Amino acid sequence: MTENTIDQTAAETLATLLRIASALERIAPPPRKPIDLAAADAFVWQAAGAELVPVPKVNRVALSLLRGVDRVRDTLAENTERFAKGLPANNVLLWGARGMGKSSLVKAVHADTNQNRAKGGLPLKLIEIHREDIESLPALMGQLRNDPHRAIVFCDDLSFDSDDTSYKSLKAVLDGGVEGRPENVVFYATSNRRHLLPRDMMDNERATSINPGEAIEEKVSLSDRFGLWLGFHKCSQDEYLEMINGYATHFGLTIPPEELRRDALEWSTTRGSRSGRTAWQYIQDLAGRLGRTLES
Repeated sequence: MTENTIDQTAAETLATLLRIASALERIAPPPRKPIDLAAADAFVWQAAGAELVPVPKVNRVALSLLRGVDRVRDTLAENTERFAKGLPANNVLLWGARGMGKSSLVKAVHADTNQNRAKGGLPLKLIEIHREDIESLPALMGQLRNDPHRAIVFCDDLSFDSDDTSYKSLKAVLDGGVEGRPENVVFYATSNRRHLLPRDMMDNERATSINPGEAIEEKVSLSDRFGLWLGFHKCSQDEYLEMINGYATHFGLTIPPEELRRDALEWSTTRGSRSGRTAWQYIQDLAGRLGRTLES
C-alpha cells in the first residue's frame, strides 16, 4: 500500500468520523439549562425538557377580593408565612366545592407573602406542575433541593383515575422517600376530592381485597401526606352577594345596588350554582356591558 493510499484512507476515515460525530450531536438532547429561580417569582415546570419556564405575569386576584373563605385563607397564609421565614410548615391539600377559589387562594397568598416579606430577604417562589407531569416530581424536587430560594410546588386539580398508579410516586416524594421532601420546598395541591382517589376505586378495593382495611389505608395514606386539609364548601347567597359587591367596588363598576343584586342572583340561577367563579364571571359580563376593563 502506497503512502498516498494510506493518506487517502486516513482522510476518508476522519471524514466519516466527523460525520458520525455531527449526527450524534444533532440527535443528542440539548444540554439542560441551569435553573435560575431569580429570573421570576413564578414558574411552570416543563417535564419534557426538565426545565422551569418563567411566568412574567401570574394570573391572580388580590387576596382582599377573596370572600367567604376567611378561615382557610388565614390558615394557609400562616402556614406560608412560616415556611417563607424558614420555619417548619406543612404540605397543604385544598379540597372541596369547585369554583370556590382554591387555586386563586394559593396564588394570592403567595403574592401577599412576598409583598410582606422582610426587606432584603429572598422572595418565595411559586412553581406549577401539571397533573400529567406528576411522575416527574422527584426530578423537580432534586433540582430545587440545593437552591437558596424557598419554593411552593403547586398542582391544580390533582386527582387520580382508577388505573393510575402514579400516586405511589407522589406519596414517596412527599413524605416517604429516603431523601424526603427538601427543606426548602412545600407541596400545595387543589382537588375536588378529599382523598384524591375516586370513591368507586376505594369501594372496589374494599370489596375485592383479602384485608379490606389495609387496601383502604393504602389509598387514604396519600392524603395523609398533607399536614393541612383545607375544606371549601358551597357559598350561601349572602356570601355570593358579598363577593359581587366586593368586585364591583374594587373595579369601580357603578350600578344601582338593587339592580346589581337582581342581576347577580339571576346570573347564578341560570348557571345553577353560587361560587366565587360564578361571581367573577358575572363581574366580567357586567364590566363588558359597562364598557369597563378589569384593572386594579
